[in-house]
Formats: sequence, structure tokens, C-alpha cells
Amino acid sequence: MTGLDALLADVGRAFPALRLLTDPTDREGYRHDETAYMEAGLPGAVALPGSTEEVSTLLRLASTHRVAVVPRGAGTGLSGGAAGIEGALTIVLTRMNRILEIDPDNLCVVTQPGVINAELKDAVARHGLFYPPDPASYESCSIGGNLGTNAGGLCCVKYGQTRDWVLGLEVVLADGTVIRTGGRTVKDTAGYSLTHLFVGSQGTLGVITEATLRLRPLPGPRATMLAFFGSLAAAGHAVAALTRAGLVPVTLELLDHETILAVDDAHQLGLDRAAAAMLLVESDAPGTAAAAELDAAEAAILAAGGTSIVRAQDAQEADWLRQARRLALRALERQGTVRMEDVGVPRARVPDLLAAIERIAAAHGVRCATFGHAGDGNLHPNLVFDRDDPDAARLTHVVRDEIFRAALDLGGTVTAEHGIGAARREWLPIQKGEGAVAAMRAIKGALDPLGILNPGRVL
Repeated sequence: MTGLDALLADVGRAFPALRLLTDPTDREGYRHDETAYMEAGLPGAVALPGSTEEVSTLLRLASTHRVAVVPRGAGTGLSGGAAGIEGALTIVLTRMNRILEIDPDNLCVVTQPGVINAELKDAVARHGLFYPPDPASYESCSIGGNLGTNAGGLCCVKYGQTRDWVLGLEVVLADGTVIRTGGRTVKDTAGYSLTHLFVGSQGTLGVITEATLRLRPLPGPRATMLAFFGSLAAAGHAVAALTRAGLVPVTLELLDHETILAVDDAHQLGLDRAAAAMLLVESDAPGTAAAAELDAAEAAILAAGGTSIVRAQDAQEADWLRQARRLALRALERQGTVRMEDVGVPRARVPDLLAAIERIAAAHGVRCATFGHAGDGNLHPNLVFDRDDPDAARLTHVVRDEIFRAALDLGGTVTAEHGIGAARREWLPIQKGEGAVAAMRAIKGALDPLGILNPGRVL
């Protein structure tokens, strides 16, 4: 009997009603996340627990039988962090999908990890509250996955990443021990900041089974505009100009020419198809301040070389314009296989990063469509290949590595929001240095001495 067989037998005795998938066809659906051109193993089994107690027992037994564990949310990740490991146990948290409490008095919400981001937003909005983290995949990604990767999104320029909105966690450690970090207090300096340690650790340090998240009062309707440019460089300079002007819009997103065409072809939004680039700029400032912020942004954009401006006249039109950005990846995926990358630079270096991406893709004859969160320096170059291109996997890694190097040379990062996972693992010591990685290994060894939690990811 293998370690996995013994684990499953023990699980069956402890929780006979626990849903376990052992058929190869069922397990196949949990082999990959959404990272293109990345090999992954077939899970030995897939468990779908419904409670912290079940997660704790699974991890305790996995430690006893020395079975590797892959924690997984909705599977929308783009770094291979939740992809299968051959023969391992994948623990899927999607059944733990209840919002446990909305607390308006303390501006927080307590939720399980399987809740979808959009569902959480809608639930707290009914109480006049707002949860800002806003990944483009918010309608399908889970809170647990957002916590695991420290997800970003369209509102980061003003509101920051997931980590900035976490007050406390319930976490199951590798040996099955359940701990709590933080709570509902806004300020807490008792001991190490374990909450922030687990957020972004991609399931390598523990499995998050509950989160207490910060909220804020729901802002009013957004003022929304699109700005078009005759060159990608002009759009990059406009981003820098907005930063210099001290403007902090809630959204400042960029789409290049390839992305504009893909979105317009797919959804007929009436975008300027001749434009080399487009910026989506939004303000959620109260009252007339939103219009004033867009007025200031428009002046800076036109001075930087913007060719035309379109402002939404009502909330419905604003939503249509916003969809141009949210639908970008899906529009590109209609045209072939897409490998989305995730690099970041200091905001003033966005024009340089855009130029580097263009130069690198052209040098290798690879079609690249770039969009992303230009307001915080985070861009997503998307390498687009014909579905049957035999050279796609090789070119993906060649072009990706050169873009990573360019981002680091500009003082940036090889991942701003998707995480290191498995796809970027070899780049962590290049960016952080061997000393920093050694410190990370020490933390990993202390919390997971047997190395069963998502082995081979991040480190």
C-alpha cells in the first residue's frame, strides 16, 4: 500500500462523507491552472473538504504518510501554483464557500476561502460597504486564491493589493495544527506579522480556511473615461505625467493596439481601432470631485500626446468601457493560445518597460499584446501563438526570460501579482538574491519541516 493509499483509507474512516475524487478522468480536471505551456502532474487524489476540521485531518494524515499536498482554489491562477503534482493530494477549497459574518460596525467581513470575489463584493455592497481588491477575473476567482497569491487587480493604484485588506486568518499548518493570526482590531503589534507572511505564500506555508477582511464605506458611482494615443510611448508618458501631477485614480489601465483590436473584434465596443494604445481612467472621488479628477487627468493626457478622449455619460456606459479592460485576456484567447506574463517596474519606468517589451517580441517574431495596471507599474505582456504552433513553448520561455531581465534591469519584479508559483521559480534568487531565498527556506522549514506543502512551488 502506498502512502497515498494509506492516507485515503484513513480519511475514509475519519470522514466517510468527505468527497474524494480518485478516478483518473475526474483528477485530470485538476492537473492545470490557467498557465499556458507549463507541464503539470496528475494528482493522485483530489479532496473537497467542507470544514476546517476536515482540512486539519487531511493535513495531519498527509504528514503522517508523507504525502505531498497541493492547496487549490478556483484554479484561475497564472503561475502554476495550484497545478497538479504527480501522485500528490490536491485539496480544493471551493466547497468552503460561506460568508460567515458581515460586520458593519468594525468595517470587516469574515469569509471562507471558496467564496468568489464578485460574490463577496456584492454581499458587502448590500450593507453599503466595499471590498476593494479587484482582479480582472473577479467573477470567477476565489478569495482563497486571491489570498494565496496576494492578488492585485484594477484598483491597486489607489487601494493596494489583497494583503492590504487582510486583518486576520485561520490557517491549518502542515501537521494539522489550526492557528489564528490577527483579528478585528485595526492595529496589532503583538509578535511577528504572521498574517502577512501567509498571504502570498501560495500554499507553501499553510492552508487558509478563514479570513477576516477589511472593508470601507461603498464609494459613489465612478466617473470613467478612455484616452487614445498615436503611440505606445505617448501612453507610457501619460501614465508618468499623471503620477507627477499627484493624481491617484481608482483605475489606470493600459491596452496596446493588439489588445484594442482583439477586444473590439470580440465585443464590438466601438473602440478607436487606429490607436496605438488606450488608457482607462476612473475616479471614485465623492461628488463633483470625480469629474474634477478626470478633468485634471484629461489635461495631463492631452499634454502627453493623447489624441482623443471618450467619457462615459452614465453608469451603464461606464460599465461598457470598463469591460474593454476586463475582457482583454478572453478576447485574445479567442485568437490562439495565450501565455500571460506579469512584470512590474517603478511607475516612472513604465514607458521604458513598454519599449522593451515591444523590442523583445519583435526581435523574436512573436505576437505580443500588452495590457495591465499601468498606474502601479504592473504590465501583462501576452504572448499569442497559433494553437498548433510547434515552437510556441520554446519561444514562450525565450521571450519571457528576456522580458523578465528587462524588468529587473529597470528596478522591477518578475511578478507583481500572479506569484512565483512553479512558472517563475528559477527567477526568485535572481531577483531577491541567495541570502533572501535562504531566509525564506528557513521559514518554510520551520512551518513545514517535512516539505509536504506545495513542494517545488515558490522555492
